Amino acid sequence: MATEFMSHIVNTGNQGLFTKLPRDIVISENAILQMPTICANVHPGQSVLLITGETTGRVAGDLVYQRLKDSGSYTISQFSAPSLSPQTIEAAEEAARDVDYLIAIGGGRVIDTAKIVSFRAGKPFISVPTAASHDGIVSNRATLPTDTGSVSIEAAPPIAVIADTTIIAEAPHRLLASGCADIISNYTAILDWEFAHRLRGEQISEYAIALSRMTAETLVKQSPLIKPKCQDAARIVVKALVFSGIAMSIAGSSRPASGGEHKFGHALEKIAPGKVLHGEACGIGSIMTMYLHNGDWRSIRESLQKIGAPTTPHEIGVSDEQIICALLAAKTIRPERYTILDTSLTPESAQRLVSILYQE
Repeated sequence: MATEFMSHIVNTGNQGLFTKLPRDIVISENAILQMPTICANVHPGQSVLLITGETTGRVAGDLVYQRLKDSGSYTISQFSAPSLSPQTIEAAEEAARDVDYLIAIGGGRVIDTAKIVSFRAGKPFISVPTAASHDGIVSNRATLPTDTGSVSIEAAPPIAVIADTTIIAEAPHRLLASGCADIISNYTAILDWEFAHRLRGEQISEYAIALSRMTAETLVKQSPLIKPKCQDAARIVVKALVFSGIAMSIAGSSRPASGGEHKFGHALEKIAPGKVLHGEACGIGSIMTMYLHNGDWRSIRESLQKIGAPTTPHEIGVSDEQIICALLAAKTIRPERYTILDTSLTPESAQRLVSILYQE
Protein backbone atom coordinates (compact mmCIF):
# COMPACT_ATOMS: atom_id res chain seq x y z
CA MET A 1 0.00 0.00 0.00
CA ALA A 2 1.19 3.53 -0.69
CA THR A 3 1.08 6.47 1.64
CA GLU A 4 2.06 10.01 0.68
CA PHE A 5 3.85 12.32 3.05
CA MET A 6 4.33 15.89 1.89
CA SER A 7 7.20 18.04 3.11
CA HIS A 8 5.88 20.30 5.85
CA ILE A 9 6.71 22.55 8.74
CA VAL A 10 6.58 21.18 12.28
CA ASN A 11 6.54 23.93 14.90
CA THR A 12 8.53 23.08 18.02
CA GLY A 13 8.10 25.85 20.58
CA ASN A 14 9.11 29.10 18.91
CA GLN A 15 11.39 27.40 16.40
CA GLY A 16 10.23 26.25 12.96
CA LEU A 17 11.68 23.04 11.56
CA PHE A 18 11.45 22.21 7.86
CA THR A 19 11.02 18.47 7.58
CA LYS A 20 11.40 16.48 4.39
CA LEU A 21 9.51 13.21 4.32
CA PRO A 22 9.06 10.57 1.59
CA ARG A 23 6.33 11.23 -0.96
CA ASP A 24 5.62 7.52 -1.53
CA ILE A 25 6.05 4.60 0.84
CA VAL A 26 5.20 1.19 -0.57
CA ILE A 27 5.34 -1.84 1.74
CA SER A 28 3.93 -4.94 0.09
CA GLU A 29 4.53 -8.30 -1.52
CA ASN A 30 6.45 -7.94 -4.79
CA ALA A 31 6.62 -4.17 -4.31
CA ILE A 32 9.83 -4.06 -6.29
CA LEU A 33 7.90 -4.90 -9.44
CA GLN A 34 6.20 -1.51 -9.15
CA MET A 35 9.50 0.33 -9.50
CA PRO A 36 8.84 1.91 -12.96
CA THR A 37 5.42 3.18 -11.83
CA ILE A 38 6.83 4.60 -8.59
CA CYS A 39 9.67 6.32 -10.42
CA ALA A 40 7.13 7.85 -12.77
CA ASN A 41 5.01 9.02 -9.82
CA VAL A 42 7.82 10.83 -8.03
CA HIS A 43 9.34 11.87 -11.35
CA PRO A 44 12.97 12.42 -10.27
CA GLY A 45 14.35 12.29 -13.83
CA GLN A 46 15.31 9.98 -16.68
CA SER A 47 18.85 8.92 -15.74
CA VAL A 48 19.45 6.84 -12.62
CA LEU A 49 22.36 5.34 -10.70
CA LEU A 50 21.63 2.05 -8.92
CA ILE A 51 23.73 1.68 -5.75
CA THR A 52 23.89 -1.88 -4.43
CA GLY A 53 26.12 -4.25 -2.50
CA GLU A 54 27.54 -7.42 -3.99
CA THR A 55 24.88 -9.67 -2.47
CA THR A 56 21.98 -7.22 -2.70
CA GLY A 57 22.80 -6.66 -6.35
CA ARG A 58 22.03 -10.29 -6.99
CA VAL A 59 19.03 -10.43 -4.63
CA ALA A 60 17.21 -7.35 -5.91
CA GLY A 61 19.46 -5.00 -7.89
CA ASP A 62 19.38 -7.08 -11.06
CA LEU A 63 15.58 -7.20 -10.95
CA VAL A 64 15.28 -3.44 -10.51
CA TYR A 65 17.70 -2.90 -13.37
CA GLN A 66 15.70 -5.18 -15.65
CA ARG A 67 12.34 -3.63 -14.74
CA LEU A 68 13.59 -0.12 -15.45
CA LYS A 69 15.32 -1.23 -18.63
CA ASP A 70 12.20 -2.99 -19.91
CA SER A 71 10.16 0.18 -19.36
CA GLY A 72 12.33 1.90 -21.98
CA SER A 73 12.16 5.21 -20.12
CA TYR A 74 15.47 5.36 -18.25
CA THR A 75 19.19 5.55 -18.75
CA ILE A 76 20.66 3.30 -16.07
CA SER A 77 24.14 3.01 -14.57
CA GLN A 78 25.30 0.93 -11.61
CA PHE A 79 27.64 1.29 -8.65
CA SER A 80 28.62 -1.35 -6.09
CA ALA A 81 29.34 -0.07 -2.57
CA PRO A 82 31.90 -2.46 -1.02
CA SER A 83 31.91 -0.58 2.30
CA LEU A 84 30.66 2.59 3.94
CA SER A 85 33.77 4.73 3.88
CA PRO A 86 34.91 8.16 2.67
CA GLN A 87 36.56 6.44 -0.30
CA THR A 88 33.34 4.67 -1.30
CA ILE A 89 31.32 7.86 -0.89
CA GLU A 90 33.74 9.81 -3.09
CA ALA A 91 33.60 7.11 -5.77
CA ALA A 92 29.80 7.03 -5.59
CA GLU A 93 29.66 10.83 -5.90
CA GLU A 94 31.74 10.60 -9.05
CA ALA A 95 29.48 7.86 -10.44
CA ALA A 96 26.43 10.03 -9.69
CA ARG A 97 27.82 13.16 -11.31
CA ASP A 98 25.77 12.94 -14.52
CA VAL A 99 22.58 11.23 -13.32
CA ASP A 100 19.29 12.75 -12.19
CA TYR A 101 18.70 10.55 -9.15
CA LEU A 102 19.80 7.49 -7.18
CA ILE A 103 18.19 4.21 -6.16
CA ALA A 104 19.77 2.49 -3.14
CA ILE A 105 19.11 -1.26 -2.99
CA GLY A 106 20.46 -3.02 0.08
CA GLY A 107 21.11 -2.74 3.79
CA GLY A 108 22.37 0.03 6.02
CA ARG A 109 25.75 0.39 4.32
CA VAL A 110 24.23 0.86 0.87
CA ILE A 111 21.38 3.12 1.95
CA ASP A 112 23.65 5.33 4.09
CA THR A 113 26.03 5.68 1.14
CA ALA A 114 23.16 6.85 -1.06
CA LYS A 115 21.87 9.19 1.66
CA ILE A 116 25.20 10.93 1.98
CA VAL A 117 25.76 11.19 -1.78
CA SER A 118 22.19 12.47 -2.23
CA PHE A 119 22.74 15.15 0.41
CA ARG A 120 26.09 16.28 -0.95
CA ALA A 121 25.14 16.21 -4.61
CA GLY A 122 21.64 17.62 -4.15
CA LYS A 123 20.10 14.71 -6.02
CA PRO A 124 17.06 12.73 -4.81
CA PHE A 125 17.20 9.04 -3.99
CA ILE A 126 14.79 6.14 -3.58
CA SER A 127 15.36 3.69 -0.71
CA VAL A 128 14.87 -0.04 -1.44
CA PRO A 129 15.76 -1.97 1.74
CA THR A 130 16.48 -5.67 1.32
CA ALA A 131 16.44 -6.35 5.08
CA ALA A 132 14.62 -4.77 8.02
CA SER A 133 17.69 -4.51 10.25
CA HIS A 134 17.87 -0.78 11.02
CA ASP A 135 15.76 2.38 11.26
CA GLY A 136 17.78 4.38 8.76
CA ILE A 137 15.74 3.48 5.70
CA VAL A 138 13.77 6.75 5.97
CA SER A 139 15.65 9.11 8.30
CA ASN A 140 17.76 12.13 7.38
CA ARG A 141 20.76 10.81 9.34
CA ALA A 142 23.56 8.46 8.34
CA THR A 143 26.13 6.64 10.45
CA LEU A 144 29.68 6.99 9.14
CA PRO A 145 32.51 4.89 10.59
CA THR A 146 35.69 6.80 11.47
CA ASP A 147 39.03 5.96 13.07
CA THR A 148 37.67 7.11 16.43
CA GLY A 149 34.26 5.43 16.16
CA SER A 150 30.98 5.89 14.32
CA VAL A 151 29.49 9.37 13.91
CA SER A 152 25.97 10.40 12.99
CA ILE A 153 25.91 12.96 10.19
CA GLU A 154 23.23 14.89 8.35
CA ALA A 155 22.07 13.22 5.15
CA ALA A 156 19.15 13.27 2.75
CA PRO A 157 15.94 11.35 3.42
CA PRO A 158 14.56 9.36 0.48
CA ILE A 159 11.83 10.72 -1.77
CA ALA A 160 10.30 7.24 -1.80
CA VAL A 161 10.65 3.93 0.04
CA ILE A 162 9.99 0.61 -1.70
CA ALA A 163 9.97 -2.28 0.79
CA ASP A 164 9.34 -5.65 -0.83
CA THR A 165 8.18 -7.97 1.94
CA THR A 166 8.85 -10.99 -0.28
CA ILE A 167 12.56 -10.15 -0.30
CA ILE A 168 12.76 -8.90 3.29
CA ALA A 169 11.05 -12.01 4.70
CA GLU A 170 13.70 -14.20 3.07
CA ALA A 171 16.58 -12.36 4.73
CA PRO A 172 18.11 -14.06 7.81
CA HIS A 173 15.81 -13.72 10.82
CA ARG A 174 18.71 -12.30 12.81
CA LEU A 175 18.47 -9.14 10.67
CA LEU A 176 14.74 -8.77 11.30
CA ALA A 177 15.23 -9.31 15.04
CA SER A 178 17.99 -6.71 15.02
CA GLY A 179 15.63 -4.20 13.42
CA CYS A 180 13.05 -4.95 16.12
CA ALA A 181 15.64 -4.41 18.84
CA ASP A 182 16.58 -1.08 17.28
CA ILE A 183 12.93 0.02 17.49
CA ILE A 184 12.42 -1.26 21.04
CA SER A 185 15.44 0.77 22.14
CA ASN A 186 13.43 3.90 21.28
CA TYR A 187 11.97 3.59 24.80
CA THR A 188 15.27 4.46 26.45
CA ALA A 189 16.35 6.90 23.75
CA ILE A 190 13.29 8.98 24.61
CA LEU A 191 14.01 8.75 28.34
CA ASP A 192 17.57 9.95 27.74
CA TRP A 193 16.35 12.86 25.62
CA GLU A 194 13.92 13.92 28.34
CA PHE A 195 16.71 13.41 30.91
CA ALA A 196 18.96 15.81 28.96
CA HIS A 197 16.07 18.26 28.69
CA ARG A 198 15.60 18.31 32.48
CA LEU A 199 19.28 18.47 33.42
CA ARG A 200 20.81 20.39 30.52
CA GLY A 201 17.89 22.29 29.02
CA GLU A 202 18.19 20.47 25.70
CA GLN A 203 15.29 21.26 23.40
CA ILE A 204 12.90 18.38 22.73
CA SER A 205 10.17 17.73 20.18
CA GLU A 206 6.95 16.39 21.68
CA TYR A 207 5.81 15.36 18.20
CA ALA A 208 8.91 13.26 17.59
CA ILE A 209 8.79 11.76 21.09
CA ALA A 210 5.13 10.76 20.73
CA LEU A 211 5.72 9.10 17.35
CA SER A 212 8.85 7.31 18.52
CA ARG A 213 7.15 6.01 21.68
CA MET A 214 4.05 4.88 19.76
CA THR A 215 6.24 3.01 17.28
CA ALA A 216 8.05 1.12 20.03
CA GLU A 217 4.82 0.36 21.88
CA THR A 218 3.12 -0.96 18.74
CA LEU A 219 6.03 -3.23 17.91
CA VAL A 220 6.16 -4.63 21.45
CA LYS A 221 2.43 -5.40 21.33
CA GLN A 222 2.94 -7.23 18.04
CA SER A 223 6.16 -8.99 19.07
CA PRO A 224 4.49 -12.45 19.23
CA LEU A 225 3.86 -12.12 15.46
CA ILE A 226 7.55 -11.64 14.60
CA LYS A 227 8.44 -15.01 13.10
CA PRO A 228 11.12 -16.14 10.59
CA LYS A 229 10.26 -16.17 6.87
CA CYS A 230 6.92 -14.44 7.51
CA GLN A 231 5.76 -11.58 5.28
CA ASP A 232 3.39 -10.24 7.94
CA ALA A 233 6.34 -9.98 10.32
CA ALA A 234 8.40 -8.19 7.67
CA ARG A 235 5.53 -5.76 7.09
CA ILE A 236 5.16 -5.00 10.80
CA VAL A 237 8.86 -4.35 11.30
CA VAL A 238 9.32 -2.25 8.16
CA LYS A 239 6.38 -0.03 9.12
CA ALA A 240 7.93 0.47 12.55
CA LEU A 241 11.32 1.31 11.04
CA VAL A 242 9.70 3.80 8.67
CA PHE A 243 7.86 5.65 11.43
CA SER A 244 10.95 5.66 13.64
CA GLY A 245 12.86 7.24 10.76
CA ILE A 246 10.11 9.81 10.30
CA ALA A 247 10.35 10.69 14.01
CA MET A 248 14.05 11.44 13.50
CA SER A 249 13.28 13.58 10.44
CA ILE A 250 10.68 15.54 12.42
CA ALA A 251 13.20 16.09 15.24
CA GLY A 252 15.96 17.06 12.84
CA SER A 253 18.27 14.64 14.65
CA SER A 254 18.51 11.00 15.68
CA ARG A 255 17.56 11.86 19.27
CA PRO A 256 14.11 10.16 19.24
CA ALA A 257 15.78 6.83 18.46
CA SER A 258 19.32 7.14 19.79
CA GLY A 259 20.37 7.59 23.39
CA GLY A 260 22.77 5.93 25.79
CA GLU A 261 21.90 2.49 24.46
CA HIS A 262 23.16 3.57 21.02
CA LYS A 263 26.32 5.10 22.47
CA PHE A 264 26.91 1.80 24.24
CA GLY A 265 26.18 -0.05 20.99
CA HIS A 266 28.68 1.97 18.98
CA ALA A 267 31.30 1.47 21.71
CA LEU A 268 30.70 -2.28 21.72
CA GLU A 269 30.93 -2.47 17.92
CA LYS A 270 34.32 -0.80 18.19
CA ILE A 271 35.53 -3.05 21.04
CA ALA A 272 34.25 -6.27 19.45
CA PRO A 273 34.09 -5.59 15.70
CA GLY A 274 32.06 -8.04 13.65
CA LYS A 275 30.54 -9.75 16.68
CA VAL A 276 27.24 -7.93 17.03
CA LEU A 277 24.70 -6.26 14.78
CA HIS A 278 23.87 -2.64 15.51
CA GLY A 279 20.29 -3.30 16.61
CA GLU A 280 21.35 -6.25 18.78
CA ALA A 281 23.82 -4.08 20.68
CA CYS A 282 21.24 -1.33 21.15
CA GLY A 283 18.70 -3.84 22.44
CA ILE A 284 21.07 -5.13 25.11
CA GLY A 285 22.04 -1.55 25.92
CA SER A 286 18.39 -0.65 26.31
CA ILE A 287 17.87 -3.30 29.01
CA MET A 288 20.67 -1.79 31.08
CA THR A 289 19.80 1.87 30.50
CA MET A 290 16.14 1.18 31.32
CA TYR A 291 17.36 -0.26 34.63
CA LEU A 292 19.29 2.95 35.30
CA HIS A 293 16.14 4.96 34.52
CA ASN A 294 14.26 2.84 37.11
CA GLY A 295 11.99 1.61 34.34
CA ASP A 296 10.57 -1.80 33.43
CA TRP A 297 13.77 -3.36 32.12
CA ARG A 298 12.36 -6.88 32.42
CA SER A 299 9.63 -5.99 29.92
CA ILE A 300 12.28 -4.78 27.47
CA ARG A 301 14.20 -8.03 27.90
CA GLU A 302 11.06 -10.15 27.50
CA SER A 303 10.11 -8.39 24.27
CA LEU A 304 13.59 -8.93 22.84
CA GLN A 305 13.46 -12.60 23.76
CA LYS A 306 10.06 -13.03 22.06
CA ILE A 307 11.40 -11.77 18.74
CA GLY A 308 14.60 -13.80 18.98
CA ALA A 309 17.02 -10.95 19.70
CA PRO A 310 19.96 -11.57 22.09
CA THR A 311 19.76 -10.31 25.67
CA THR A 312 23.08 -11.52 27.13
CA PRO A 313 26.73 -11.09 26.14
CA HIS A 314 27.17 -14.83 25.62
CA GLU A 315 24.45 -14.89 22.95
CA ILE A 316 26.45 -12.49 20.78
CA GLY A 317 29.84 -14.03 21.50
CA VAL A 318 31.32 -11.28 23.66
CA SER A 319 32.52 -11.36 27.25
CA ASP A 320 31.06 -9.59 30.26
CA GLU A 321 34.31 -7.64 30.45
CA GLN A 322 33.79 -6.29 26.93
CA ILE A 323 30.27 -5.18 27.85
CA ILE A 324 31.66 -3.40 30.93
CA CYS A 325 34.30 -1.67 28.79
CA ALA A 326 31.62 -0.55 26.32
CA LEU A 327 29.46 0.85 29.12
CA LEU A 328 32.39 2.87 30.46
CA ALA A 329 33.42 4.01 26.96
CA ALA A 330 29.89 5.09 25.98
CA LYS A 331 30.43 8.63 27.31
CA THR A 332 33.26 9.10 24.80
CA ILE A 333 30.88 8.42 21.90
CA ARG A 334 29.18 11.64 20.82
CA PRO A 335 30.05 13.40 24.12
CA GLU A 336 27.76 16.29 23.20
CA ARG A 337 24.78 13.93 23.52
CA TYR A 338 24.00 13.72 27.23
CA THR A 339 22.48 10.43 28.43
CA ILE A 340 22.15 8.34 31.59
CA LEU A 341 25.49 6.70 30.72
CA ASP A 342 27.23 10.08 30.99
CA THR A 343 26.65 10.15 34.74
CA SER A 344 28.97 8.68 37.35
CA LEU A 345 29.28 5.11 36.11
CA THR A 346 32.18 3.24 37.75
CA PRO A 347 33.69 -0.16 36.85
CA GLU A 348 31.97 -1.64 39.89
CA SER A 349 28.55 -0.22 39.00
CA ALA A 350 29.02 -1.25 35.37
CA GLN A 351 29.74 -4.80 36.52
CA ARG A 352 26.55 -4.81 38.61
CA LEU A 353 24.66 -3.47 35.61
CA VAL A 354 25.85 -6.36 33.43
CA SER A 355 24.74 -8.84 36.12
CA ILE A 356 21.06 -7.88 35.63
CA LEU A 357 21.21 -9.32 32.12
CA TYR A 358 21.38 -12.77 33.72
CA GLN A 359 18.76 -12.26 36.42
CA GLU A 360 15.63 -14.38 36.33
